[in-house]
Amino acid sequence: MDKELVRLRERPSRDGKRFVYMLDYVDQGGRRRRVSLGHGDRRKAEKERSQRERELRMGYIEPQDMVLSAFLKDCLQRTRGQVRESTLVQHDIAMRHFMEVVGDIELRKVKHEHGERFAQARLDKGNSPGTVNKKLRSLRRMFQLATDRGQIEKNPLTRLRPFKNPKRKIHVFDEEECGRVLRAARLMCQKADFDWELLILAALCTAMRRGELLNTTWRDVDFGKQTVEVAPKGDTEHTWKWFVKDTDRRTLPLTDVLVKRLIKRHSEQPEGYPYVFVPTWRYDRIGEIRRQGKWTEEHGKCPVNNFARQWEQILSWASIDHGEFHDLRRTCLTTWLLHGLSEYEVMCLAGHADFQTTHRFYLAVREDHLKRARAVTAEVLAPHFGTHLARAHNSSESGLTARTGRRYDCST
Repeated sequence: MDKELVRLRERPSRDGKRFVYMLDYVDQGGRRRRVSLGHGDRRKAEKERSQRERELRMGYIEPQDMVLSAFLKDCLQRTRGQVRESTLVQHDIAMRHFMEVVGDIELRKVKHEHGERFAQARLDKGNSPGTVNKKLRSLRRMFQLATDRGQIEKNPLTRLRPFKNPKRKIHVFDEEECGRVLRAARLMCQKADFDWELLILAALCTAMRRGELLNTTWRDVDFGKQTVEVAPKGDTEHTWKWFVKDTDRRTLPLTDVLVKRLIKRHSEQPEGYPYVFVPTWRYDRIGEIRRQGKWTEEHGKCPVNNFARQWEQILSWASIDHGEFHDLRRTCLTTWLLHGLSEYEVMCLAGHADFQTTHRFYLAVREDHLKRARAVTAEVLAPHFGTHLARAHNSSESGLTARTGRRYDCST
């Protein structure tokens, strides 16, 4: 029987109540290695031990001496298929920016100070604290994978604290602005072969994201129940691969006006085109690109060309200085909460995993809230304010009379 090359050991925590498994072995270079698996799952640990055993018997050499560019390539290849393509793109961008600061050094030579230098350099480049934190999360995840795979002893960026990111002001459109945007969108429909008015109306009624709207198919729409389902799409003959952010599926209500507009569009669209908002000519062009193998998952996020430029033109025609298409979603969610929906209901309809996300990034303090708060304050505290002001007024008059010997005539 062959000698066991990799042994499984238990390392208890300081309090002795928990433990994690470790792999104990000698690598190809003759060095003793003890790698923490970071968990106490026996079955999972045994699988990892067996995998490392096979690698050693096949002469697999651990790439702990590889430079960062080689590590990036290796990490993306190993991770592909386990996470979304967009996550791999974020990892790739973060590591390339990291190498711009620290150079293409060896993986095992990366230290905590390199992370600090990188973070400061990105801030100096003009990145916001939130953007820098996002890139740091990508780097930490990649280095943690390297630790789990035994390529490095420990994650060098574990103790790197994120920057404080103050909450930014949430922008929503008021009722009058929504009307101007819809009128401007109607004008854009005459200049571009794209139903901007219907898209904006759908965003204001359902709080769907841009990618969710542009990847909606007619199969997602139930005219009888007046609902639309936000669902992922597979890579098929008629659809391209697309994933929903945060959650897999959710069902949203449609208004009578929106249903009538959708029925009208469906009747005008040639048979065989599955997407609701993607123009037929654009869908045919995407089909050609897919057959050439040039279409990627990233393209599916916004399959319509010149989207941002046309949106900016709509805002200009509506005499609105600034705004994002995503503000339509924020407007809808804020309106739902303002008109009686519970926080839990808004969270579910938004497709968020927790209400903190909904509250932090989407719910704005609108003028309606301010008016209601002002009215409540005036109603509750008016008697106290009235008494206080009357006393203050009498006191000031008495003081003035004592000092000047005459009363102040308010009519003068």
